[in-house]
Amino acid sequence: MRALQISEPNQWRRVDIETPSDPVAGQAVVRVHRMGVCGTDIACFTGRFPYFEFPRIPGHELGVEVVAVGDGVSNIAVGDRCCVEPYINCGDCYSCRRNNTNCCEHNQTFGVMCDGGLTDMVTLPAKKLHPAPELRYEQAALVETLAIGCHAVDRGGAESGDNALVLGAGPIGLSALEFVRVSGARPIVADISETRLAFVRDVMGVPDTILIQGNDADIDALSRLTDGQLADVVIDATGNHHSMNRAFEFAAFSGRVVYVGIAHQDLQFSHSQFFHRRELTLLASRNALPRDFTRIIKLIGDGTIDTDPWITHRGGFDEVPELFPTWIDPSSGTLKAIIEVN
Repeated sequence: MRALQISEPNQWRRVDIETPSDPVAGQAVVRVHRMGVCGTDIACFTGRFPYFEFPRIPGHELGVEVVAVGDGVSNIAVGDRCCVEPYINCGDCYSCRRNNTNCCEHNQTFGVMCDGGLTDMVTLPAKKLHPAPELRYEQAALVETLAIGCHAVDRGGAESGDNALVLGAGPIGLSALEFVRVSGARPIVADISETRLAFVRDVMGVPDTILIQGNDADIDALSRLTDGQLADVVIDATGNHHSMNRAFEFAAFSGRVVYVGIAHQDLQFSHSQFFHRRELTLLASRNALPRDFTRIIKLIGDGTIDTDPWITHRGGFDEVPELFPTWIDPSSGTLKAIIEVN
């Protein structure tokens, strides 16, 4: 069975792997139809993701079809179209016992910490498959990206009347933007790229944007938009330590700051000037919860979330080694690339 493997930084290799055997109790075999490419995949490909080891088959944003189920499986059936919750949790640690499966102490994210879905068929725990009968396969592949933003906005407690600033207008930032809007909070988006901000305004329909310059002008711009109050919720989706260090500057007194991006560097910030004086709350946001997937499937299905603007590039399985370097080139304008596996 064919698969694509990242063999070393910036290098693809086509490999043959065994076709999955019949699933055991609690498992399912699925055919992979679509895979979304996200920032994690790009960081893995370039050798910049801390939890990735070479060689590995990537792929965790997946739209799949169930082809076989093991004993005791009742949540899905053969033929079901599903999205994948790729966080393989142990079920036994303290976090799992408290239903915080997104931050399992022994988490193995499918396609990142273990081989993933850039292949024809894979075996997964059936409980990690969420039926999405009304969604197209490419929409099912977008659910996980949206779940990251959903969980981040929930962590920040955004609600009607809040000013919610999203730092970073990449896929994760835009997924957070979707749920800021669903929450009823007022969305404001900031980025260093005017091209991305134009997409936010013209395609996503969000008028309030800030072009980040790295100085006091950024704070002044937010102050003008919020009548001097700044942001009740700041969601940093950049993964850039310079941005994350500055995130507190944008927060209103008693505001909440959520880190959803992952930085490699240590972070430093002024405790007295911003964090303590404003009595801020700092939150991390990791992965997502099962309920987020169920919620997003419904929101896409009923049209509350329109996924059509998200997909800017497509390519077939055999085209990935050639196309992938172009997708990760900032000049390409790629927001979300979808790989057509089957």
